[in-house]
Amino acid sequence: MPIITLPDGSQRQFDNPISVLEVAQSIGAGLAKATIAGRVNGERRDACDIIDQDATLEIITAKDEDGLEIIRHSCAHLLGHAIKQLFPDVKMAIGPTIENGFYYDVDLDRSLTQEDIDEIEKRMLELAKTNYDVVKKRVSWQEARDTFEQRGEPYKMAILDENIERTATPALYHHQEYIDMCRGPHVPNMRFCHHFKLQKVAGAYWRGDSKNKMLQRIYGTAWADKKQLAEYLQRLEEAAKRDHRKIGKALDLYHMQEEAPGMVFWHNDGWTIFRELETFVRTKLKEYDYQEVKGPFMMDRVLWERTGHWQNYADLMFTTQSENREYAIKPMNCPGHVQIFNQGLKSYRDLPIRMAEFGSCHRNEPSGSLHGLMRVRGFTQDDAHIFCTEDQIESEVTSCIRMVYDIYSTFGFTNIAVKLSTRPENRIGSDEMWDRAEAGLAAALAHNGLEYEIQEGEGAFYGPKIEFALRDCLGREWQCGTVQLDFALPGRLDASYVAEDNSRRTPVMIHRAILGSIERFIGIITEEYAGFFPAWLAPTQAVVMNITDSQADYVQQVVKTLSDAGLRVKADLRNEKVGFKIREHTLRRVPYMLVCGDKEISEGKIAVRTRKGADLGTFKVEEFAEILKNQVRGRELKLLNEE
Repeated sequence: MPIITLPDGSQRQFDNPISVLEVAQSIGAGLAKATIAGRVNGERRDACDIIDQDATLEIITAKDEDGLEIIRHSCAHLLGHAIKQLFPDVKMAIGPTIENGFYYDVDLDRSLTQEDIDEIEKRMLELAKTNYDVVKKRVSWQEARDTFEQRGEPYKMAILDENIERTATPALYHHQEYIDMCRGPHVPNMRFCHHFKLQKVAGAYWRGDSKNKMLQRIYGTAWADKKQLAEYLQRLEEAAKRDHRKIGKALDLYHMQEEAPGMVFWHNDGWTIFRELETFVRTKLKEYDYQEVKGPFMMDRVLWERTGHWQNYADLMFTTQSENREYAIKPMNCPGHVQIFNQGLKSYRDLPIRMAEFGSCHRNEPSGSLHGLMRVRGFTQDDAHIFCTEDQIESEVTSCIRMVYDIYSTFGFTNIAVKLSTRPENRIGSDEMWDRAEAGLAAALAHNGLEYEIQEGEGAFYGPKIEFALRDCLGREWQCGTVQLDFALPGRLDASYVAEDNSRRTPVMIHRAILGSIERFIGIITEEYAGFFPAWLAPTQAVVMNITDSQADYVQQVVKTLSDAGLRVKADLRNEKVGFKIREHTLRRVPYMLVCGDKEISEGKIAVRTRKGADLGTFKVEEFAEILKNQVRGRELKLLNEE
């Protein structure tokens, strides 16, 4: 006679064991119709699962975040159902949910085309609209394996052999004639899975291991209703317009090529943005009392073994040899900064020491994961390491947090998600060390009144970290900043200071990055601004143009005056109509277009237009120079008279 406690505290008693769906039916027909699954004693369960003892129960519907994830997971099974009907010989691997959707890895003897994807999507919709019931059956391990052996599914058999205990009773989900295996839960009926879209196909190695077979990964998105799907597809369309790779090419910022995969060839205009970011961060380093250093980009394997990187990070490190010695190109700056700290005796009075570097780092990322500036192999970190005492942790982490928000606000990022990543399974250091490190970061977050999400097991192998994820104008999150405590690395590299009692102690090390990778951050702001960089970042801040040849000398005078004021200005003296010039420079997102005609010459002025088409009227040259200088100096996001 289970007693079920509902979220409002009310209780219902039943004479016999009862399913999640039956409890919903006892509450009301409307709730029963909306039921996707349930949360029994905090655990997600299928609607058909039986409750045979006292329990708490929350009904999961499409309005819940969990409900949407379940819909997406069931759409992955629906994809399996459809592709099996169209390509009976296909072998099914795994089909999990991801942010905003799902994917399924399949093994097929030919490459899928866009026409194939369209046909699979069409079949999925046909199947979903029959509103068939999804039937869950728990079976023995052997029965599950026999089922997939009979169906010719080697990847499902491998999952059973390698990941599931022989004593387990796996759940098989029956979609009519199609059978899949999953922890669940899944929707009880396909009426919940009508709003989806298949998006693309990519390659993916089985188990993520390049030694294994390359499979085809079909990506899709799914939503609770038609409106949500349409809004998401609209956001994707807008994101495609803002793609930094397209804008980067259109604005001649950079390029990449096959001979240097994941490495950036910065062109003049892109490098201008890069240097402006460095200059800006340098002003903040001075403001927050950092010293700037520069370490070597390659060090002996022996050092990387002492740090633990060789054992924990070797797959991502580029290596080389010289004179019978093996070297690794640095994937991060921290070991080099400890070497600088170790030069000369340090006292507790010297701490904290805040050491920053624009470090050139390299990581051997898988080729399939490379994506423009967002995922590269060679990048520059705006990295810093703070050496301090345990008593200084909270104040130093607080200072880092303040600096993060200070810098992000300059770019217009105010919606920031904060996450605390805790100890991973593969780590160095004692549990006691990890307890202290995690507690220290949590205390700093609490002191600053920040809400945060805990990411279990997502910390680095040498310490827990706070992550700062920017939410952009399209609602996407970009993880950029990190503040990470490290009680292990300084000790492994013999860093020490003389304490107040004259004993030798190991400093705490705080790893801190704000932009993260400068390359990636340029990609992020390119998409955030859609290439309309604020004046202080724009490679060319103004173009001065003539109407006829008679104004050429005056144009050059204006350019000199503005350039002497420290502004990035170009002349356009081509024998083209001024309207053509304005359109061309508007497409190149130049903030200001300055037109010089005979009238402007006679008055000693310039006519000013913005890239958004606003006519700002005429200004004295020196007057406009001062206005633009103030915009640049203040790092203002908006142009003159811009809403």
